[in-house]
Amino acid sequence: MSSNKSLILLLSLLVLSCNKDEQTTNNKPIHPYKVVEAEVRDVSYEKSYPASVKGEVSSEVRAKISGYIDAVYVDEGQKVRKGQKLFHIETASLSEQVETAKAQVAVAEVEVDRLRPLVEKKVISEIQLKTAEARLAEMKSNLNTIYANISYATITSPVNGVVGSINFRQGTLVGPNTASLTEVSDIQNVFAYFSMNERDFLSFTKDVKGKDMEEKIKNLPAVQLQLADGSMYANEGHIVTISGSINQETGSVSFRAKFPNQEGVLRDGSSARVIVSNMVNNALVIPYQSTFEQQGQTIVYRVSDTDSLYTKKVTSRIKTDKLLVIDEGIKKGDKILAEGVNVVRSGQKIVSKPTTVDEVLETYQATFK
Repeated sequence: MSSNKSLILLLSLLVLSCNKDEQTTNNKPIHPYKVVEAEVRDVSYEKSYPASVKGEVSSEVRAKISGYIDAVYVDEGQKVRKGQKLFHIETASLSEQVETAKAQVAVAEVEVDRLRPLVEKKVISEIQLKTAEARLAEMKSNLNTIYANISYATITSPVNGVVGSINFRQGTLVGPNTASLTEVSDIQNVFAYFSMNERDFLSFTKDVKGKDMEEKIKNLPAVQLQLADGSMYANEGHIVTISGSINQETGSVSFRAKFPNQEGVLRDGSSARVIVSNMVNNALVIPYQSTFEQQGQTIVYRVSDTDSLYTKKVTSRIKTDKLLVIDEGIKKGDKILAEGVNVVRSGQKIVSKPTTVDEVLETYQATFK
């Protein structure tokens, strides 16, 4: 009887020991952690790209003749009309040249008038008259050139728009080889120029309806503009052109988006960011918070069938504020550690607590609200 009691006691101790082992590994407790499965869903996302803003029409204003600026009629930021006076260049020397040129024309006319009857009487050859007439035409052309240069002294606006920086003031010597005096921009509408890499370009245009790129551009979603102070511009814009080639140096594709600017908030030369919205269908997603970075790579903890953790590298081309769209590394239904990636280690055994992607996102939002 005593031996039976001893056997029963020994068996009881073994059972307790086994139960204890189920909750520990290497004398360490096994903690419960939330586990989520990678799932497929449609995802809308936004990406932003640096942009430079230019007026729909932006014209440099240059001097066509050399001389000193003796008048500046406008100020920076002023609205002007096409043909309105902007600058004037002194023409004193040109006025003197006019008198000389007039005298030369008069002398040439006298010579032609003198030779014409002599040719008619066959006193001299017709060649002499032709030479004199050519000389007269040359003198008249020279005079007209001087008149034209005098007209160029008054520099007017080439377009309706707003005056930019005035680079030269009264008393400055300028000429045809001088940099632009200013720039006049029509900013009723503006263009935002930006670029995206080839991968983003393919993602952005792949599912857009259209038999060719021209049709696709018409069906692209509207874009937004984030200003330099971080605020959002009130008016939406639309992409109007996409470059037909990829820049071999940068690997990027150039875009041009048009924005209305009736209020004049945007200025030629402004910096901003274009916000592009897009949708990817049937995307494999996991919560972004379920990942961590290691040596420039994105890593998750895969959960094995025995509830052990091991690291797995994943690649992604799209990230929202909450979700990561997975290209490679895991597949639909794979289980990963949902949270606590910074406190576990590879090879660790856990007690899995299944949850969903939405529950993880709600928990994260509530925590950081």
